[in-house]
Amino acid sequence: MSALDQEILWLGWTGLHVTPWKLIGLTGAGMFGARWLVQALASYRAGRPVIPRLFWYMSLAGSLMALSYFLFSAKQDAVGVLQNLLPAATAAYSLYLDIRARRQRLPTGGQLSHQPR
Repeated sequence: MSALDQEILWLGWTGLHVTPWKLIGLTGAGMFGARWLVQALASYRAGRPVIPRLFWYMSLAGSLMALSYFLFSAKQDAVGVLQNLLPAATAAYSLYLDIRARRQRLPTGGQLSHQPR
């Protein structure tokens, strides 16, 4: 058994069987869920629906953390792998598109261009 699959004894007071892998998976799931709060706050500030870049970073990090839990922990759960594989790939691609689009809008001086397309 890997050290990451062994119970964290000082968390025994919670009544839950907590391992380092489980903490990684829970953190990933929490980050994946919290991205919607980031999106809602950005939309509130903009007064219209928007998806900030942080949303994609949180999607990618959360998906990869949860995916690693299902792949590498003692859990080895194919359902969890499939559940997190597509969102990770989608978030990575969306983040790539967002970064590429921003670079295309930036002139050489580093300021955002306000020219019509």
